[in-house]
Amino acid sequence: MKPVRMNHPVPTADSWKGAIKMEKRWWQEEIVYQIYPKSFYDSNNDGIGDLKGITQKLPYLQELGVTMLWICPFYRSPMNDNGYDISDYQSIAPEFGSMEDLDELIAQARQRGIRIVIDLVINHTSDEHEWFQKALADPDSPYRDYYIFRPGKTPPNNWRSCFGGSCWEPVPGREEYYFHVFAKKQPDLNWENPALRQKLYEMVNWWLDKGIAGFRLDAITYIKKDLTWHDGEPDGADGLSICSCGALNQPGIDTFLHELRENTFDRHQCFTVAEAPGVPYDHLDAFIGPDGHFSMIFDFSYADLDIGSGGEWFRPVPWTIPKLNRQIMTCQMAVQKCGWAANFLENHDQPRSTTKYLKDAQHNPDAVKTLAAMYFFLRGTPFIYQGQELGMVNCERQGIGEFDDLSTIDQYNRSIQEGFSEAEALEMANRRSRDNARTPFPWNGEQYGGFSQAKPWLGMAEEYPAVNVQAQQHDPNSVWHFFKKMIAFRQSGPHRNCLIYGNIEPLYAGETVIAYRRLNEEDRLYCWFNLGSEPVSEPLPQAEMEPVWHTQNAVRMENGMLILAPYQSVILRER
Repeated sequence: MKPVRMNHPVPTADSWKGAIKMEKRWWQEEIVYQIYPKSFYDSNNDGIGDLKGITQKLPYLQELGVTMLWICPFYRSPMNDNGYDISDYQSIAPEFGSMEDLDELIAQARQRGIRIVIDLVINHTSDEHEWFQKALADPDSPYRDYYIFRPGKTPPNNWRSCFGGSCWEPVPGREEYYFHVFAKKQPDLNWENPALRQKLYEMVNWWLDKGIAGFRLDAITYIKKDLTWHDGEPDGADGLSICSCGALNQPGIDTFLHELRENTFDRHQCFTVAEAPGVPYDHLDAFIGPDGHFSMIFDFSYADLDIGSGGEWFRPVPWTIPKLNRQIMTCQMAVQKCGWAANFLENHDQPRSTTKYLKDAQHNPDAVKTLAAMYFFLRGTPFIYQGQELGMVNCERQGIGEFDDLSTIDQYNRSIQEGFSEAEALEMANRRSRDNARTPFPWNGEQYGGFSQAKPWLGMAEEYPAVNVQAQQHDPNSVWHFFKKMIAFRQSGPHRNCLIYGNIEPLYAGETVIAYRRLNEEDRLYCWFNLGSEPVSEPLPQAEMEPVWHTQNAVRMENGMLILAPYQSVILRER
């Protein structure tokens, strides 16, 4: 989905002093690896990744140091939105395998110390779901109230869906509409209906009883709507208003989320991470505090610092490293006061972080490593998206017909509607498309990157003959080996307690440097990350300091200054 950016104040220098003293929870120590199953590994050579493919690659994930897998939807689905349009919550899409395949994956992962987390998509279903089909077939059916229908000859309001066009789709043969925040084939569920909510809770508990460790909750802050259905202020050439005006984090949502947690998550003491755009920092306590709805939520403020409000790619926003620093540290300070962070640079909805944040340096291994270390040592649980550990970059496609993602196609068409040329629209699609992250995973330099022996469902990234697992595992200086060492340093190094549980405090830094301090009762770690192409000097806060982690060959400290090489990261410790 396309999250909504929020504006937040700058953290003060002593913001860390208000950090919550959290009870230690098992999920704080996890290393989460996100898998897009359609693109990870194809075990039966039909061009589509599958569950058996994930099982076969568990040794790879264990060697890397992964302790938890977040697997994107594998439910039965027409795949209009690549599985986020679910037609049956309790069955497996045939292209991904069978329920027996999933049971085997869970069992084998458990043997390797790896927990399984799955996507929970409960804002909407597919229009092919049995509930919706029954609602369409019989206006008097109890399933009718599982969804949002409104009578009329015209749409009830001017809200624009996140995937373009009106949120209201006419019902064939009747003067009425149904509501959808996302695609028209993804009708929204009516959370005002207690019978619907109980059905969802039963399904959630069924999955937890099967042995999964928890959920990533998709688009969860859209479940509550403004029932006045007021028009919003038009914000585009189409005369519509982005639906977040009345369908994002609305008053009353806490009641639904508390009930969900009480009836499901609390019973199993499971892990939850929510895709929760629209949550202001002064409301974080309700979401991730000691009695919050979830274990953690994703914050998109720095992931989307390059695009305008509403997630519109064709309204790019200029940004600088100081702005990135400000967004990251603002998020860290706010979360630290009440709960725990989910730290990420990439996921299935984002372009590759190497291209987005490093630009011309995206192919520079030193730059890729420093970018990775910068986010990995923040306070919170780190999330790695498949291919990130290889430093994969965006994929350049030659025409809109080469894209699969319906959101990309919508953004392309809206760009043209807003006055951009086809060439400009294509450039923006290549820069920001979700398909950048969804290209098949390159295991080796052979045809189709060892992902499959058949032509993959989506075109491979051009770099795979050189950037692949096999090549990087044979190169001790590769990005892959760096990730492996970095994970081990956090998980089992001499400073693990500080790097996992320690507080965080922003440090003053120059124009190309992000810097912060991690601290607990026994450790004071000072972390600098130079994301620029020139050497820089940073003042040392203490006279006696020693290096505990660094990239490149050496750490230079001269006359009370730390000299950072281009794209170098350094962690120092007070002696």
